[in-house]
Amino acid sequence: MAGICDGRVAVVTGAGRGLGRAHALEFARQGALVVVNDLGVELDGRDGDAGGGPARAVVEEIVARGGAAVADHHDIATWDGAAALVRTALDAFGKLDVLVNNAGFLRDRMLINLSEQDWDDVIRVHLKGHFLMLRHAGAHWRDQYKLGNLNDARVVNTSSGAGLLGSIGQGNYAAAKAGIAALTIQAAAELGRYGVTVNAIAPAARTRMTEAAFSEMMARPEDGDAFDAMAPENVSPLVAWLGSDRSRAVTGRLFEVEGGKVGVADGWQHGPTVDKGARWDAAELDAVVADLLRRAPAPGPVYGG
Repeated sequence: MAGICDGRVAVVTGAGRGLGRAHALEFARQGALVVVNDLGVELDGRDGDAGGGPARAVVEEIVARGGAAVADHHDIATWDGAAALVRTALDAFGKLDVLVNNAGFLRDRMLINLSEQDWDDVIRVHLKGHFLMLRHAGAHWRDQYKLGNLNDARVVNTSSGAGLLGSIGQGNYAAAKAGIAALTIQAAAELGRYGVTVNAIAPAARTRMTEAAFSEMMARPEDGDAFDAMAPENVSPLVAWLGSDRSRAVTGRLFEVEGGKVGVADGWQHGPTVDKGARWDAAELDAVVADLLRRAPAPGPVYGG
């Protein structure tokens, strides 16, 4: 296999199914050597590793197509697990060029029904998992830089429209994904000196997480020849491009991708301002705030609102 990622080593977390699997297969199609990370358990906790697990199945599919890949089953939301995943890539292929943070799951509830455990579990896997992988991969690239080895490395994080606009019944998920968007900007600023770019995607696609929550939106077209806009494979070409050397000049950005659509999300930035040059009286702010909101762009609608 040869393509725009030829010879690069890519780690994809949560790559046993859905978007992660699609990303792993696309990286392999583009010539990358792939580390397919997946815990190997079903979302309900049942062991999914009886036949080598979903990660092993993806590896076998890549190898059958002429590519190179290894499976990894570490928990990326633990300090040791994230470090071990980086080590898997280095032991198997001698280097690490691309990190795709994709692993995640849902525990959807309205805020007033959300348990502490539901909150902690989602924040742990999504936000903490992104941080830990950035931490350990970033430390490796920093060490390489200090040794005089030039990095041309990429990180692709996974945020969501829920993190950009909010999503009814997904307060924990929305907060985690918003945190990932901010973490992407932070990491891009800090890791750039070591030859690392950091970007994020906000994908819309059919996965086990979205099929149940948004069944009508995620349904396959009845016409078998029609374009399946929600197929996860539609997202992966952008992820592979962001992981290639062609994206070297792009960092700290968040791309929305759905079907055949690719866009750049415009995040928080300074807006209209009024400066009195002195302390405001609280009663004065009626007119001031009304004028600021009149001049500011309206926020996008919350999903499900």
